[in-house]
Amino acid sequence: DSMNSSGYTFYEPCIPWRSRSSRIILYIFIIAGIICTVFGNFLVVLSIAYFKQLQSPTNSFVMSLAVADFLVGLIVMPYSMIRTIEGCWYFGPVFCEIHSSLDVMLCTASIFHLSCIAFDRYYAVCNPLVYGFKMSKTRVTLLIITCWVVPLLISFAPILLGLHKLGIETKLPHDVCYFLVNQVYAITASFVAFYLPMFIMLVAYWKIYKAAKRQAMQINAVENQMTIQNGAVNSTKKQKQRNSMKRERKAAKTLGIIMGAFLIFWLPFFTTNVIDPFIEYQTDMVIWEVFLWLGYVNSSLNPFLYGFFNRSFRRAFFMIIGCKICLPGSPPSIDLSN
Repeated sequence: DSMNSSGYTFYEPCIPWRSRSSRIILYIFIIAGIICTVFGNFLVVLSIAYFKQLQSPTNSFVMSLAVADFLVGLIVMPYSMIRTIEGCWYFGPVFCEIHSSLDVMLCTASIFHLSCIAFDRYYAVCNPLVYGFKMSKTRVTLLIITCWVVPLLISFAPILLGLHKLGIETKLPHDVCYFLVNQVYAITASFVAFYLPMFIMLVAYWKIYKAAKRQAMQINAVENQMTIQNGAVNSTKKQKQRNSMKRERKAAKTLGIIMGAFLIFWLPFFTTNVIDPFIEYQTDMVIWEVFLWLGYVNSSLNPFLYGFFNRSFRRAFFMIIGCKICLPGSPPSIDLSN
C-alpha cells in the first residue's frame, strides 16, 4: 500500500505472480470443482422436478437450495476463479460490483436455505402433530421467498449504492476487485447472512438430536418391558433394538456432518469478514481467497450432504445419469424407495 498527501490509501495495480504451470494446475482443479457444483445441483433440481415421490415440503427447500448453489457454480465461481488464479480483474469496475453483489446474494441465499431445512426438520421430528400446519404450502412458499428476498436486500441494494464502503479511505485500481466493506456493513451483513442462520441451525439440530435420542430410549424401554413380561428373550425384539440404536447413531452422524461442514467451510470467512475492517484491512488477500473458496466448497458439497445420504435421491440420480427416465417404464410416479 502507498499513502498520498490526502490521506487515502491506494492499492498498486495487480501483477500476476503465479507461474504458468501453477496456474494450469489451479485451473484444472477449480474447473473440476465448478463442474461438480453445477452438475450435482442440477441433478438435485431435475430429480425433484421429475419424480413425484421427491416433491415434499422439505425437498422444496432442498430444490431452492440447489438452484442457489447451481447459480453460485455457474455465474459466480468462474469469475472468482480467474481473479484468484490470475491475480487481476479483467472485467471492469462496474461488473466487479455486480459480481460482488451476486456473490453475496447467492451465498447468503444458500445459507438461508440450510437454516430453513433445519427449521423444517425440527418440526418434523420434534412436533410431528403440527408439522402439516406449520409447513403448509403457503408457509413453505413464503419461507423460500424470504430466502431470496433478504439476501437480495443485503447485497445489491447497499453494494450498488456504495453504502458498504462509506468511510473507507481506500482507492482500488480498475484491474483489482477486492470486496472491502466498512465496519457497519461487515457486522450487519455477517450477522444476517451467517450468524443468525448458524444459531437457528445449531438450536434446531441439537433439539432434533435430543428428540431422536429420547425416542430411541423410549422404544428400547417398551421393548425391554415386553421382553420381561414374556419371560424370555426374543431375538426379533433384540434386533429391533439394535436397529433403533443404529438409526440413532446414523441420524446423529448425519446431523454432525451437515453442521460440521457448514461451520468448517463458512466460519473462517465470516469471522475474518467481521475482524478485517477493525484491523485496517490488513488481512492478506491469499487468506481471503482461501476462506472464500472454502465457502464455495459448501455449495459443491450440499448435493452430497442432502442428496446422496438419501436412498430415494440416490436412485433418482442413477436413473437420470443412466438416462433411464427416458424409458417407457420410468414414469414420474415410480417408487424410489425400493
